[in-house]
Amino acid sequence: MHIALVTETYPPEVNGVAMTNQRLVRGLLAKGHRITLIKPRHQEAPPAEHASLQVHEVFGIPIPNYAGLKLGLPRPGELERLFEADKPDIVHVATEGPLGFSSLRSARKLRIPVSSTFHTNFQDYCADYGAAFAARWMMAYLRWFHNQCALTTVPDPSLIQRLEKDGVQRLQMLGRGADTVLFSPDKRDPELRRSWGAAAHSPVALYVGRVAAEKDIPLTLEAWAAARKHCPELKMVVVGDGPVRKKLERQWPEVHFAGMRYDEDLARHYASADIFIFASTSETFGNVVIEAMASGLAVITYDYAAGKQFIQSGSNGHLVSLADRQAFIQCTESVIQEQSKMPPIRTAARATAINYPWSATIDRFNHLLQKAAKTEQTTPQIDIVSNSEQSTL
Repeated sequence: MHIALVTETYPPEVNGVAMTNQRLVRGLLAKGHRITLIKPRHQEAPPAEHASLQVHEVFGIPIPNYAGLKLGLPRPGELERLFEADKPDIVHVATEGPLGFSSLRSARKLRIPVSSTFHTNFQDYCADYGAAFAARWMMAYLRWFHNQCALTTVPDPSLIQRLEKDGVQRLQMLGRGADTVLFSPDKRDPELRRSWGAAAHSPVALYVGRVAAEKDIPLTLEAWAAARKHCPELKMVVVGDGPVRKKLERQWPEVHFAGMRYDEDLARHYASADIFIFASTSETFGNVVIEAMASGLAVITYDYAAGKQFIQSGSNGHLVSLADRQAFIQCTESVIQEQSKMPPIRTAARATAINYPWSATIDRFNHLLQKAAKTEQTTPQIDIVSNSEQSTL
């Protein structure tokens, strides 16, 4: 097939959505498909890496407080001409921003089948950024957007149930995989550990991800501080960047903030730690959980999304009831107090990750795109919010 994939985030940007999109593109190319990748222009982006990959970049504007990330501006005329000339069999929209919106409307106007992915719980982020009043409007928009599509892939079964209750239709499960070659215990680096001030047998706790309000990093650090009372040599490393990093650095001078890390360097940071503490309640999946497991870490996280999918608590990681902050802290303390139980849990975490290769995810995505491409498109719907919704917003 010829597939147009539209996303407002893609490497060299580092986040779960960008990395997932890159893996899916590479997997589809390996299956012989032709891809037109549509994304905002990025100065550091490498040239197209495959003969069957065409990259079409549009102008983007920086997202406030998110250095390096951009929103693609609406380009309906440009995208309509592109789709009319290239004649893709399907347009897959990975993000619901202005560029995704323009792509959806242009493709439907030309009666090209459209599929999408629900990557991010934007409706939940509203409260984290002081706009809780906008959550219902955001959900109304997301419902409208995805209901225009032949199908929408979702990475977690419980999220499918939630979205169905919110009126989102034609949802399909598409899990995620683990890159067990890149992320491996073999990447452990004693020199890197020494740079953190960790002795050979000192435990190191790790967080990887955006350093942003929705990730609840303060709870991760509070849990680490509580555990450190039982094990003073316990170190804490935060990998990532974002709008609250400087504030957290001032509040937690004992924590090592490593900034953004990429590829092999990121893999070294994972493998050189021992425990992964992840207190976010805003994930649709949480790629970092399976990456940490592949790296052989003992993961502490909430019982939902990737944690719920992959972890059997006490066997290959540790799960806490969703949003129970006190239980999260107590669990972290218990893990440190019972370090003798950690080695078999870390071994089991790695073994679990090996059973979930990216190849299976790509096969499933390929099947779903072929299914969506056969969908006959109807006349585009215009109203984003129904009259009944308008009266309640």
